[in-house]
Amino acid sequence: MSQVLIDSNFNFRNQISKYVGKVRDVYELKNDILVMIVSDRISAFDVVMPKGIKSKGQVLNQIAIEMLNMTNDIIDNWLIDSPDPNVSVGKKCDPIKIEMVVRGFLSGHSYRFYDSGQRNLCGNILPENMKENDKFKSPIVTPATKAEKGFHDEDISPKSIIEKNIIDKNDYEYLHEKSLELFKRGTELASKNGLILVDTKYEFGYDSNGNINLIDEIHTPDSSRYFYKDSYDDLQIKGEKQKQLSKEFFREWLIKNGFQGKNNQIIPEMTDDVVEMVSARYIELYEQLTGKKFKIINSDNIIERINNNLKEFII
Repeated sequence: MSQVLIDSNFNFRNQISKYVGKVRDVYELKNDILVMIVSDRISAFDVVMPKGIKSKGQVLNQIAIEMLNMTNDIIDNWLIDSPDPNVSVGKKCDPIKIEMVVRGFLSGHSYRFYDSGQRNLCGNILPENMKENDKFKSPIVTPATKAEKGFHDEDISPKSIIEKNIIDKNDYEYLHEKSLELFKRGTELASKNGLILVDTKYEFGYDSNGNINLIDEIHTPDSSRYFYKDSYDDLQIKGEKQKQLSKEFFREWLIKNGFQGKNNQIIPEMTDDVVEMVSARYIELYEQLTGKKFKIINSDNIIERINNNLKEFII
């Protein structure tokens, strides 16, 4: 019996293939259908941790569903249904091999880039005299190539995207426009709940009719960075660290315990107290992001529950 979903091994009707990512198991079925199982695995520094986090998969899946439903007037997306708290079913799309990263603030990677003395980030010329976490005059798009497993994504300019024939100019311009519209909507949704959407990524793909769709998760704490709105100005004036709502807290715990994913580093022991702390923080993320109370789905065996909820797909 398991209350934490680590692995899945379903045998769906008309199943073609299975892909195991860091967090998600994606089953491809005939007729261009994908069944995405969102596990309770947690990764950091491109390493999947040895223990799962109770309710994490449910948190991520339900945030993603809510955000996809609240942005489908901007662009069509891949989602069809969610028959289980840890499962999304949608249409298969041919992924476009770039991530559209939108940044509203000089934070994370963009700050490290800036602090190294560079100013041209994916064709965006960054102004002088900015401090970490300062707001850009307007959001910028910094595309990144989708890396193969085991490699890091890399920044790429729109010019290089078009020159390398990753996508054509018209499609890139469409992605750029839609990414900024999605970021604006995400910013508005976050603001209503006392948050600032700092940066995030969007992924897109072509459906069977050749139309561009939004795919994967959006605006979740695994794919986005948030600050608390009520403390931002004061902390920025004082030059202090911003209070974040993301999984950065888990990375910080790993760093504090001597792990950054480097060679020969050992993953620190994730005690029951640590696992419970991380689970509680993810539930807090859900409630803060959505403004709703998180409803834990009590289940002694998640695999059995998913089996029951996906009977129409199971052989």
